[in-house]
Amino acid sequence: MKFKNIENYLESFAKNVVQDSKKALSNNKGQTELENSIRATVKPTAQGFSVKFYMYNYGKYLDEGVSGNKNTVSFTNIKGAKQISSFKYTKKGPPIDILSKWIKKKGIKPKGLGKGRSKKTGQFISGFAYLISKKIKREGIKSISFFQKPLGILYKQLQNDFLKMVKLDIQAYLVTYTQK
Repeated sequence: MKFKNIENYLESFAKNVVQDSKKALSNNKGQTELENSIRATVKPTAQGFSVKFYMYNYGKYLDEGVSGNKNTVSFTNIKGAKQISSFKYTKKGPPIDILSKWIKKKGIKPKGLGKGRSKKTGQFISGFAYLISKKIKREGIKSISFFQKPLGILYKQLQNDFLKMVKLDIQAYLVTYTQK
């Protein structure tokens, strides 16, 4: 028995979650790579269907946020409720080398450092990256719930509409079966 209505509905559900997540991320400038990485698959399995969502790993940290060692961060979960992030900085902050690359890419120039480069070596000042790392470690990273919110909203709709799709597939099966 083929469940074409259910499969089509799940594909539409997955597509809408991806679109809404990308839209929420596009409102948060500078996340183009993450936005482009978001995708979903719907595959039939022995138990029914599997719907899987994919994105770069750091997406879960932006979605849920990361609590600092002095500040707690919460996010909106799939049920629409506020929940404390399961991620927390404790001993280490974000890597300074990655922050240095980010600073350079963004063209951020700290006040008092001219062009942000050492006058002696011409290298980018990593002290600024160290200060940013310490602040992020202390304050955390705010959640943007770009994935959890759309997933939760569309999942509620899925729960309401799913039985209709099952009914359509059963009706289609009965009509096909009786005609043979």
